[in-house]
Amino acid sequence: MIEMKVAGIALEAASRSPLVLLRDASERRQLPIYIAHDQARAIMSAIENQTPPRPLTHDLLVNILDECDLMVERVVIHSLQDNTFYAILTIRQGEVRKEIDARPSDAIVIAIRTRSPIWVMEEVVADASYPVDTDADEAERQAFRDFLSNLRPEDFTQRGKSKSSEG
Repeated sequence: MIEMKVAGIALEAASRSPLVLLRDASERRQLPIYIAHDQARAIMSAIENQTPPRPLTHDLLVNILDECDLMVERVVIHSLQDNTFYAILTIRQGEVRKEIDARPSDAIVIAIRTRSPIWVMEEVVADASYPVDTDADEAERQAFRDFLSNLRPEDFTQRGKSKSSEG
């Protein structure tokens, strides 16, 4: 799994649909997830640490979790099926852990409000993310090509063998 942070909200150019953008710690990969306008507002409100005059749905849920001594341990975006992302909230009460199915947008709002980590399965990142820094990616590919081109067969022999042990 790869830990990701909310990089922001964007609008898809053609449809003007909102996207939440998750970015890995190295800021090399970005994962866009389509969300509804209401979830976009809730995520922005959470990012900006705004408190509504009365609790909205996500705030109510966080308040219930607090009152019941339940801690959000993490959010995991675990799969992508038919262009739909799936997530779970892992909550804990003492030693008891539960995984609860959630829409990624709702889980992300709750993660922000509770300062919980957001994790994404590597397969999902591989399937749906795109590079943020293509120059750095190309430099890394070139460094690997250079490494491969300088490999020699003797690089694969056992290291540390002394001449007296050969024989």
